[in-house]
Amino acid sequence: MESRVLSGTTALRGLPLLHRRLSATETPRVITFPSSTRAISEGGNLVSGRQLSPAILLDTKRRTLKPCLSAASSPAEGSDSAGIAKVGFLEKYPAITTGFFFFMWYFLNVIFNILNKKIYNYFPYPYFVSVIHLFVGVVYCLASWTVGLPKRAPMDGKQLKLLIPVAVCHALGHVTSNVSFAAVAVSFTHTIKALEPFFNAAASQFILGQQIPLSLWLSLAPVVLGVSMASLTELSFNWLGFISAMISNISFTYRSIYSKKAMTNMDSTNLYAYISIIALIVCIPPALILEGPKLLEHGFSDAIAKVGLTKLVTDLFWVGMFYHLYNQVATNTLERVAPLTHAVGNVLKRVFVIGFSIIIFGNRISTQTGIGTAIAIAGVAMYSFIKAKIEEEKRVRIVMTQH
Repeated sequence: MESRVLSGTTALRGLPLLHRRLSATETPRVITFPSSTRAISEGGNLVSGRQLSPAILLDTKRRTLKPCLSAASSPAEGSDSAGIAKVGFLEKYPAITTGFFFFMWYFLNVIFNILNKKIYNYFPYPYFVSVIHLFVGVVYCLASWTVGLPKRAPMDGKQLKLLIPVAVCHALGHVTSNVSFAAVAVSFTHTIKALEPFFNAAASQFILGQQIPLSLWLSLAPVVLGVSMASLTELSFNWLGFISAMISNISFTYRSIYSKKAMTNMDSTNLYAYISIIALIVCIPPALILEGPKLLEHGFSDAIAKVGLTKLVTDLFWVGMFYHLYNQVATNTLERVAPLTHAVGNVLKRVFVIGFSIIIFGNRISTQTGIGTAIAIAGVAMYSFIKAKIEEEKRVRIVMTQH
């Protein structure tokens, strides 16, 4: 059986059809499903923000559809006189909603990168700024839980044990990314971070024991070549920025590994909130130890003398908000689309960030750096397309086997 996305009026395959003889006064009704139901990258389905395995959707013995009201019954609120539910504009054109999510993801990410780098120009304390990013996000999540948007999902000891490794890797990757952003040009950091698929493939092959096809390894060759070319002639190159970006790649690779072990039915908004809280706790001690004395001695006073207290506080607040919002929108966006679209989105996002950072900050790059960056991005695109197709074929085989 084919793996499908449940949207609009798409029928549920594998569920028995309910037949009932209609009277002369009755009109056939149409069963519709909310447009929020979308396929997600792990092969399950997202139903109102929750992940369900394919086996649940194919279990037809324990689940039946409730019969619809007849036309003779009183029409529900939001229905027309014929008794058929009205379809909203966004439900009728789901591509517009998905496109809006992609736009907001890119927009928020670009604004975050630009504001983040501007802060480092007068306040070069990446560990403290990383804490601010997470702190603002946590306050936002707590406020959202307080008003019930969304309702806080319960957390038990077993789930917490699974999420702690994910959050620790998230914290380490986030801090080292910021150390790199503070040390070198934004475009160069993102070029180095283009190597992340290489580390993912290596971890899958040598740590998880998964066999990686030769085609995937070959697609990574341009990534390594492009990053090497860009690094050799990058004008802002220094070892702190380079090594920090590489550590970030390794940290996010392990985050992906632990995330697979920590799969949960909790919705993505609550999941990211809990990860942010744990990551904040992890980031505070190194920030106090490594930068605390400097901040108290002259860090805050120097920044206030340069830009003023009001600008310092507002910049830190907004960079934290943009960081949280772009990550949250990215998570929501990637849940709405298929793996191949996910891959395209990630590649285009990196291109947008690199391009806008060069324009905004006027960074001079050599011809070789530009060519190397282009080759690296092209390699990431090839890798993403090939991997997405492999994952799609694997999902189809799993669904057919379960059926």
